[in-house]
Formats: sequence, C-alpha cells, structure tokens
Amino acid sequence: MRPTITSETAPGHDNEDFAVVTANVAILLDGAGLSGVDDGGCIHGVAWYVRQLGAQLLIRLLDESEPDLPVVLADAIGSVADAHRGTCDLEHPGTPSSTVIIVHEAAGVLGYLVLADSVLIIDTGEEPIVISDTREAAVGRQYRAAMDALVGGTPEHNEARRSYVERLRQHRNQPDGFWVAASAPEAAQHGLTGRLPSSRLRSVLLLSDGASRLVDRFGLWSWGKLVEVATTHGGESVLQAVRTAEREDAAGERWPRGKIFDDATIVVCDRFCSPIGTGETAR
Repeated sequence: MRPTITSETAPGHDNEDFAVVTANVAILLDGAGLSGVDDGGCIHGVAWYVRQLGAQLLIRLLDESEPDLPVVLADAIGSVADAHRGTCDLEHPGTPSSTVIIVHEAAGVLGYLVLADSVLIIDTGEEPIVISDTREAAVGRQYRAAMDALVGGTPEHNEARRSYVERLRQHRNQPDGFWVAASAPEAAQHGLTGRLPSSRLRSVLLLSDGASRLVDRFGLWSWGKLVEVATTHGGESVLQAVRTAEREDAAGERWPRGKIFDDATIVVCDRFCSPIGTGETAR
C-alpha cells in the first residue's frame, strides 16, 4: 500500500488543512481561526498560513538527516512570522495558527512531534499508540457549555461559537493554557515528542480533528477499527463515515460541537520505514 493523503473540505469553506508525505517524512497541519468572521489581524488568512508553514517545515526536514523536530518547527514558525510581520498584526490574539504533526524516519528510528489536537496513531500490530495534545480541550471545557446547548448552524450558535473562540484565545500559547503554531517560535518546545524503532511499525496515521472526531468526539469507532479501515480500505472510507455521522446530526444535538462540518484529513503511511515515495488522493 502506498502512502495516501485523503482530504475533504467542509462545505462552503476553503480547506485549512495541509498534508504532505515523502519517503521518510509526513506532515499534517490543521489551521485554526474564524474564517469569514474575524481576520485575526492577518490579511492572508488561515489557509495561507498552513501552506506557508508546511512548505517551511518540508524544506528543513528534507535538508537534515537527523533533525531536532522542536528546533525545526521553531525555525519554520519564525520564518513564516517574518514573511508577514510587515503587513499583519502578529500580536492579535486571533492571528492564524495551526496544529502540527511531524513524523520523520531515519537510521531505523521514527521520531515524531505533535502540537495541539491533531492525532497521531502508531500501529505496531498491538493496541494502537494514540498521541494527541489535549490541553486545548481541557481549557475549552470551561467555556463551551453555552455553545453546546444551542442548535448548530443557527445565528445564536454562531455567536456563541465566536464568544467561545475569543475566550479560548486568551489561553493560547500561555503557560497555563495550550500551545499551537502561530507567530511565537517558543511554542515548538511544548510539543509532544518521542522516538521508537521503525522495525516495530506496521503503519502510521496522521489525522486532523475533523477526521479523528469519529472516535474522540462521536465515539462511533475505536482507534483500532479506524486503523483497520484506513489501512485496508483507505482513508476515504474513514472520511465517508465522518460525513455520514455529521449529516445525521446536522443540528449538533447528539454530538454538540463548534463546527457541524469540519475539514477532515487523514494521512496513511503503511510500513513507513520503507522508501515508499509519495501519494495523494482527495475528495
């Protein structure tokens, strides 16, 4: 099985996810913002930010055989910040930001970095190893009750979501809050990192929270089932199940959530330690 990237944009929006795979690198970014509601002090927007950050990460990872992933991410964040510092207010609390997953394999070792709430799954043939930064969710639980009590897609829900995001932003990249890639390079030092032998791997999956919600918000599948479906039938089957669940709960009554439909991206790398090249599918 070749590595695949399957991505589906939420209806009516630009895709703010970014993913790329090479023979030994996989990157997934999930941009954050209130597109069309608040420009966050940036004239470029969230989709631009994730593309710029993704490109800077890839350039650095291809140039280094054994990269220090927090250093690579910090350098990339700084480079993108410099690219729009002269035109945009990078101190605005809503300046574009992104989750980050980086996976790099070299010399028989898989290294990873996970920043914010995208999900990395490492399949070793036993119980999947699931890595996700839950600090944002922990902060968000303090503020989301009013939003979750309203019917999704209504003006009242949209206003409650705006209020929720504005309160959440007060905790972004703060010591007692949560950390994301935005304009502060030091956020990179707060990512979850690890290393394990490549020989243990059967597959590696990277998911934006729009794809992982099938498990961690809707509770419809286990992580094991998601791995099995993705590696056997492809990421498209996972995203079809996500969209079916979203449509069946279009008012957000069964599963209260800020976005009824979200950009959903899944990267599936089978036998990541092999020189497998690149591949992509999109819907």
